[in-house]
Amino acid sequence: MGKIRLSSFVKKEMLHILRDRRTMLMVLVIPLVLIMLFGFTVTTDVNNIKVMVCAPHRSQAVNEAINRMAANRYFDFCGFVDAADIDRTMRTGKASAVVVFADDYARSGQFQLLLDGADVNTASTSQAYLQSVLAGTTTASAFDVHMLFNPQMKSSFNFVPGIMGMIFLLICAIMTSISIVREKETGTMEVLLVSPVKPLYIIVSKMVPYLLLSLTDLAIILLLAYYVLEVPLAGGVGSIVLVSFIYLVLSLALGMLVSNIVSSQIAALLISAMVMMMPVIIFSGLLFPIENLPWALRWISYVIPPRWYIDAMRKLMIEGVALRDVMLEVGILLAETVALMTVSVKKFNDRLE
Repeated sequence: MGKIRLSSFVKKEMLHILRDRRTMLMVLVIPLVLIMLFGFTVTTDVNNIKVMVCAPHRSQAVNEAINRMAANRYFDFCGFVDAADIDRTMRTGKASAVVVFADDYARSGQFQLLLDGADVNTASTSQAYLQSVLAGTTTASAFDVHMLFNPQMKSSFNFVPGIMGMIFLLICAIMTSISIVREKETGTMEVLLVSPVKPLYIIVSKMVPYLLLSLTDLAIILLLAYYVLEVPLAGGVGSIVLVSFIYLVLSLALGMLVSNIVSSQIAALLISAMVMMMPVIIFSGLLFPIENLPWALRWISYVIPPRWYIDAMRKLMIEGVALRDVMLEVGILLAETVALMTVSVKKFNDRLE
């Protein structure tokens, strides 16, 4: 009898969600837009760097170096500049980088890079690109570099696992918390709680439809990541789905906990979207390396679920490790899921105050 009641509640919630266009837009469309946006538009790659050359003696080695820069898709070779005009050229924006070759460049391989430091990210990236391109032009400066796992240095390899961690946490937490709080505001939750159905069944019936929709999101995101953004799924789809399933349940439990704390949909939305957004961005490694955080803040990152999920996804998707190699991340996610679910169920009262 309990199974029939539970399945009936799940069916009712699923039909209610499918009929709500705004909910479907939030759950299915927005995650895909974010993945495509971060995959193609938001990128740390630097292209079309305007480079000029200052070379008192244009030897064959200098010409070879210039040809290497001109042939590289990251650079736009804008011609030569005299030493006296470098400052004005940089200030007027005619060039964002100037390569000054030494008089004896063919023998010594020495050169100087002058970069526009107004944009630190662009300057540091330009420096790395130019040093890499110019490294092989002479035996004096040549060295061998191999970039493992992401040889083309695509930003999508970094962003897709990170955005997955943010999307699933926010979508699951927001939709679950708002769904339960809406029942409180409209008074239908009180009707449900005085019915013979167990309160736990009501909570599960709220979570299952969003879990199914989130799994659908996961399938579509993985297809887009692999076939459109060319992000490898090197560790195997099964391992990725298993870890993602644990993370989805954790996110739903977090949404349920939020619904037990607040009493209005606006408050649930603010806590789920605004309060959770900053910790995800700062402490998860999505945009900023965790190693760069001060020790006090680094300890906070240890309890942020997306930190462990994103780390596991990067290892599974990009590095191609086996599931056993991410058992630390999986164990922490499982422990946090059990803890959140236990606290949420205990805080859920069978009558409204």
